[in-house]
Amino acid sequence: MKPRVLDILKRLIGFDTVSSESNLALIEYVRELLASKGIESLIVKDETGRKANLFASTGPKEQQGILLSGHTDVVPVAGQAWTVPPFEATVKDGRVYGRGTCDMKGFIALAIDAMLDAAELNLTRPLQLALSYDEEIGCVGVRRLIDVLDMATLRPFLCVIGEPTQMQFAVGHKGKSSYRTYCRGQEAHSSLAPRAINAIHLASDFISVLRDSQKRVEQQGQRDEGYDIPYSTVHIGRIDGGKALNIVPNLCTLEFEFRNLPQDDPDLLLSELRERAEALVREARQVSGVADIEIEVMNEYPALDTHPSVEAVRLLHNFAAAGTEHIKVSFGTEGGLFANRLNVPVVVCGPGSIEQAHKPDEFIDDSQMLAGERFLHSLLASLKQ
Repeated sequence: MKPRVLDILKRLIGFDTVSSESNLALIEYVRELLASKGIESLIVKDETGRKANLFASTGPKEQQGILLSGHTDVVPVAGQAWTVPPFEATVKDGRVYGRGTCDMKGFIALAIDAMLDAAELNLTRPLQLALSYDEEIGCVGVRRLIDVLDMATLRPFLCVIGEPTQMQFAVGHKGKSSYRTYCRGQEAHSSLAPRAINAIHLASDFISVLRDSQKRVEQQGQRDEGYDIPYSTVHIGRIDGGKALNIVPNLCTLEFEFRNLPQDDPDLLLSELRERAEALVREARQVSGVADIEIEVMNEYPALDTHPSVEAVRLLHNFAAAGTEHIKVSFGTEGGLFANRLNVPVVVCGPGSIEQAHKPDEFIDDSQMLAGERFLHSLLASLKQ
């Protein structure tokens, strides 16, 4: 890869931007780098002032731009068996190791490099850069940036989300909604358990409802064979309840998620689950009036479904390597938010493999970075006057 790209990537990896930490040092580094070429940046901070999005544009202001977008936060390294320093780039055997190399600081390094090159050219369209925070905890931070872009006169012509796809064009991904459920019972001495409502039992009944919903969705719901799992999925990931063995528990909480195909409506599923939960509660209240099941939405982001025939997507094929295909990915991205809120065509395309993401000794192959360089170089060449 280009020496400048490697230098930028090393600097990016050196910032510990685990979602629980501030990303301001990284954002300031990028802002100064862009400013060195005369590119101004818009900084959109969170309510605490500890984290920020960045938006920058270079080229004619009266035209719709091509937006390169990435998240700056990374997942934690605690408890993982790293053999190299996670926040220090290690270059060996044709790879760069470090937290975030493929997810997704490798793409960000390429995008920054492209912006620096673009600043020295006369462009027919702007090239733009968006960097966000807190993507790894539910695409949280980018929403503030989208609120600002929503007020702009011109929307981007195309948004490229640089998540790792091995440089294939992902035009679809599932949406995700996560929920926390409070199952409430009545305490009692365990020797008198039948006279009380066991919150764990109530939670178990609700889990049966969730598993029934999964079976119905799998057998009767929408299908899209473009996905590894061709239907929407219901998954229970956490459960907690009880204080002592000899106390009937009065509270049990569980967390579950719904990963939906673009054709499936998560609000419809939630409505059905609440109806079935109410039926469980009515039965439980025959024993105790305090019985209850409350479902709250923790987080949600929409699915992505970009049609390959869209003009902006067809344009990208002019810069794609031979063998580039349209794919659909199981993991979520910020792409659905850009598409839904801004009505912008979105393609997910970036170097590296999702198989390497979130693991110890995360890495990106030099060959993937080179492929990303060629793609963005061709894209930039097409924007020259």
